[in-house]
Amino acid sequence: MMALSAARDAVYRRALDFAARQTRAVVEREPGFYPMYTRQGRWRHGQEAWTQWTDGFFAGLLWKLYAYTGDPWWRQQAEVYSAALEPRQHDREVHDLGFVFLNSYWPWQCVSGDRRLEAVIVQAGRTLAMRFNERGQFLRSFLAPESLFIDIMMNVPIILHAARVTGDVRLREIALAHCRTTARYLVRADGSTAHEGIFDLETGQFLRQSTQQGLRAESAWARGLAWSLYGFATVYRYTELPEFLEVSRRNAAYFVEHLPADGVPHWDFDADPTAPPPWGAQKDSSAAAIAASGLFDLAQLSGEDRWREAALQLLDALCGPKFLADQTPGWEGMLLHGVYHTGKGLGVDESVIWGDFFFVEALGKAVGLASSANSLPHSGADPQNS
Repeated sequence: MMALSAARDAVYRRALDFAARQTRAVVEREPGFYPMYTRQGRWRHGQEAWTQWTDGFFAGLLWKLYAYTGDPWWRQQAEVYSAALEPRQHDREVHDLGFVFLNSYWPWQCVSGDRRLEAVIVQAGRTLAMRFNERGQFLRSFLAPESLFIDIMMNVPIILHAARVTGDVRLREIALAHCRTTARYLVRADGSTAHEGIFDLETGQFLRQSTQQGLRAESAWARGLAWSLYGFATVYRYTELPEFLEVSRRNAAYFVEHLPADGVPHWDFDADPTAPPPWGAQKDSSAAAIAASGLFDLAQLSGEDRWREAALQLLDALCGPKFLADQTPGWEGMLLHGVYHTGKGLGVDESVIWGDFFFVEALGKAVGLASSANSLPHSGADPQNS
């Protein structure tokens, strides 16, 4: 792959320096606090979480900034914030244990070489696998037993990771069945995705596409499409099964081909950009950040440099004054114009911690950070080869 131009490298490193300042300020201002989304630019507020799925992102940010800076302060903080998550390896209430532990315990293990940390990751993978619905062949969402979310594609790698470490064939079978069910029922022929699928619990039969966070059941919720693009690429890295790379390619093509002129998607690709926010012209910078990071991986896995160029164009947009908060006094996040949940009115036109996390991850991939702390299993690293 071609090296970055000097101009791009400088822009991206300035953005990483800004990310470090913003993140350090959170730790020093409120030690032990895990941000989720801002309200009027402030992380601390009393609004609801809907589900507790994001704490691994802040711990992961600390690990990535340690990889970038080499400053031991970041590692010290990352270990503290990661260790506090350990009890959640047994959390049966969420479908997001990959987000929690692949972003915290995995880089900790890579940096420290402490294989005892692996037991926590493996247990989290086993816990997630307990959500498997045998009749429907899917991992159920946190919301309801009959519900399958596209988001789970970003979490299923922790089951594959546990299967690889332990040699547990059943874990691998569960993971692959979930991916194939998702590809069959949530990924459309044109590469767009539905947010949710609903199944008959008695028969396992697929009933219909639905949504919790998109515009409507048949629309293409932008963040969900980014989850799919990235998740299927990661599953391909684990399995080397071409069917999953093909899904990621289709997702990527739809995402890139439907971007507006400013390079950052609206919160739903079917939203009317002439209508007022939040249902119309609202952007989602987090979807762009997730897609950028996933596109870097897809470029590497497919050998197709067009996906790397698409990732760089997304980063160029996010580093511009419209989306980077470095010129917004008092703003505590990194990226402006993110969205959590439009329908519930949560984190709309704000910073969201996953947007900031994947922004930093994508920047790290762009500038060529070769540290294991910037190469989680999401990015295909194997603990046997770390």
